[in-house]
Amino acid sequence: MNSGEIARMAGVSVRTLRHYHQVGVLPEPARRANGYRDYTVGDLVRLLRIRRLAELGVALDEIPPLLETGDRAGTVLDELDRELAQQIERLTARREVIARLRAAGAGPDTPPDLAGVLASLGAAPELPARMLQHDRDVVMLLHHRLDEDGRAALAGLLRQVAEPDVLAATTALTVRFAALEPDAPDADIDRLVADFHRALGHLSYDGFEGVDPRTGALVTAYQETVLNDAQQRFLARLVANADGASGPRPN
Repeated sequence: MNSGEIARMAGVSVRTLRHYHQVGVLPEPARRANGYRDYTVGDLVRLLRIRRLAELGVALDEIPPLLETGDRAGTVLDELDRELAQQIERLTARREVIARLRAAGAGPDTPPDLAGVLASLGAAPELPARMLQHDRDVVMLLHHRLDEDGRAALAGLLRQVAEPDVLAATTALTVRFAALEPDAPDADIDRLVADFHRALGHLSYDGFEGVDPRTGALVTAYQETVLNDAQQRFLARLVANADGASGPRPN
């Protein structure tokens, strides 16, 4: 049999066959006078055994000793079973995350613990798409940078904002924020800052006190790339005028 014939009979590709030769799991047979490899039925049987072991997940470097003696067969099967059990646990956890994202109508890149609340915050049709994207990006950045306590604080803040009365006020204010022109006068910015504090000043930011300066700098750097001058001035004044405020605050 030549390479194509044995590969076809074993149900593998010629490329896979050559790879088995390269890694030494399948010895190369002698060549005929015409230069083609001459495979025997014994080679076919070995190739079938290799294919079966590979399909089970046995590493290629583990295959030769199994083919020769089989002394490690029980150990290898135990290891494979343990690895598969771990994979099943990981896959089951992923499916659970997917189910939560689907139930919330959230995108696949959404942190699962925030899926429901972010879906609520993004449901208002009057919010500009770019503002929604900005808020989601900031939340994603914060969620990545915060520790477990910080993430819990972030989720708690977002749940506060998602309350119907608060969400209505936040939506109206965010629409005004999105409408700020780059050269908006200071009076308009100060009025919006005052309205934000009046409507949302009761929100609790407990848990953000320990946010590291680097995280705040990253949020600021991101906002500088997507917000105009007036919007950045507004955010700076909003934080500066907040009583006892510290650390980055999601919009």
